Order: sequence, then C-alpha cells, then structure tokens
Amino acid sequence: MPEGWARVDADGATTFTDKLNSIRMETKVAQSAPAVQSAQRDEVPAIQAASRNYEAGAVTQLTRKSGPAVRITYRADSQPDPVTGKIVHDDVERYEFWRGGTEVVLTLSGPVGADNVDPWRVVTDSFTWK
Repeated sequence: MPEGWARVDADGATTFTDKLNSIRMETKVAQSAPAVQSAQRDEVPAIQAASRNYEAGAVTQLTRKSGPAVRITYRADSQPDPVTGKIVHDDVERYEFWRGGTEVVLTLSGPVGADNVDPWRVVTDSFTWK
C-alpha cells in the first residue's frame, strides 16, 4: 500500500487514493488473455458507457516486469469529491494482466496534465503474481 494513501475495499476491488490520484485493482476469472482486439470490442464500450465526459485514447499491447498486458488509455471525469463536490478531468490508464485463468485489472487515474508517467510505470512494474 502506498504510504499515506487511503484504502477502500468494495465491489471486489481495492482502491488506493491520495488527493486527486487513484490506483484500483481487481481480479476476475478469464478464460483467455486479453488482446487489443478483444479490449477494443468489449472493454472500451463498457468503459465509455460507465464514464462521464469520456475521451478515447489508445489500446496497446505492452510488457511489464510481470509479463504482457493490454493497456487502455482514456480521459474521463472523476467521481465528485465527497466533501467539496469538485469533479476533475482525469487521465486514465487501465492495465489488464492475465495468467492461468485469472485477469488482474489495474486502473490508474490522475488529473489531466499531471506528470504521472514515472510513478505509473513504478506501480505497473511493481505488480507481481503470487
């Protein structure tokens, strides 16, 4: 757990938040590894339908230290802050890792324009299978 971040376990996922950034991880059963084509066909429309102010990004195959993954990038509005009601437009990167019938979805989000490239690389490279 990132030091100083809040943790919430709900709906089969664990989410860590700090100020305007979040990291969400969930696992699910999947018969096969995700691919760019299946993500474009199945995941992107579901993400778009569930997001406010959605802006499409790219769907790519890449490799992290734990193995291959599909990365879906997009922009969307955050949930309203529970205290202030403020909504932030976020950059989002969703990584889908797969091994032996289990898929792990790691979703990272932060305000558009924030310099998250290096921290998000650290997070996605730190994912390991147990």
